[in-house]
Amino acid sequence: MIPFSKIQNQKSDLIEIEKALKYGKLEGGGNFSSKVNDRLVKLGYKNNLLTTSCTSALEMSAILLDLKEGDEIIMPSYTFVSTANAFLLRGCTPVFVDIQKSDLNINPSAIEEAISTRTKAIVVVHYGGVSCDMDKILGIANKNNIHIIEDAAQCINAFYKSSPLGSIGSFGALSFHNTKNISAGEGGSLIVNDSKFHKRALIVHEKGTNRHDFRIGKISKYEWRDVGGSFILSELSCALLYSQILHLNKITKSRLKIWNDYNEFCTNHDGFKNFFNTQKIPSYSKHNAHLYYLKFKSKKLANKFSLGMQECGVQTATHYVALHSSKFGKVNAKYIGNMNNTNQASTCLVRLPLWEGLDSSRVISAMSKTLMRL
Repeated sequence: MIPFSKIQNQKSDLIEIEKALKYGKLEGGGNFSSKVNDRLVKLGYKNNLLTTSCTSALEMSAILLDLKEGDEIIMPSYTFVSTANAFLLRGCTPVFVDIQKSDLNINPSAIEEAISTRTKAIVVVHYGGVSCDMDKILGIANKNNIHIIEDAAQCINAFYKSSPLGSIGSFGALSFHNTKNISAGEGGSLIVNDSKFHKRALIVHEKGTNRHDFRIGKISKYEWRDVGGSFILSELSCALLYSQILHLNKITKSRLKIWNDYNEFCTNHDGFKNFFNTQKIPSYSKHNAHLYYLKFKSKKLANKFSLGMQECGVQTATHYVALHSSKFGKVNAKYIGNMNNTNQASTCLVRLPLWEGLDSSRVISAMSKTLMRL
């Protein structure tokens, strides 16, 4: 059986973890944290705060924007629950809007329709490492004096034009969860792009204290200064992440080859167009091959394909249950406009295995056999 996902260990992982153990300082903010941050700076992220998860990074952004009960945050419904929970925790109302049919990213026109006097931020989710139309969205946000938060969980080494995803809005949030292109098991980073938030972000990151200034020798004691949380990523996790990030270009190259193999097969057979659509990559987007999906014309076709692939020895996966249609979402959030594209993606999408070192020819052979039987 070819698994849907697989841990992408690198030969240097254990070496770097052993170094961290020998240093004997495993709490966050140490040597490996600095090494990872240096690497992120080279990728184009200037102000990084490594966090325990992308969820934590999003929660920090909500704190830094001083969001409160009654504020509205516009976001796609086709996303992971953390995108909404981070703001619901501050008493905000998530306002869900539809996605585009072509790439499953948030529809800029739907954003405009959802803006109200209570709107405080727009959360864009770059689905699968494929960029949203940031020029259009920035124009909408600037016209209405609204902050943009980039949920760039799937986006390490992906770009909008020449800008890394996560570096464009007021804040960006990366994920280093085990399912991502590089991993610390769990982990994330808050990218603070708006300079007016830099100083406070350091305090919120350090449990609401000015411990950062203490660590660099600016003060002799640190104290409670603000609200905050235990957001800092441990040195042990940073050691693993450092090993992974050293191999980022190699990993991306391997994944892109698999993605291109899939895409060539799926788009060069006219007969398959009756079954599914694939993700369209806009000219402004340089993606990182985080995932490859087929969006079938019906739920029945999607289920038959998944069962057929299983019989051929290949594990596939669906993706998000649309948040606006979930039991909790119906009570604690609202949506504006029709959600046709979101509903279809939620019920008809199938993802193919995609991990470094995968033999794409085996998956393509299974696809060919399965599709011929649909």
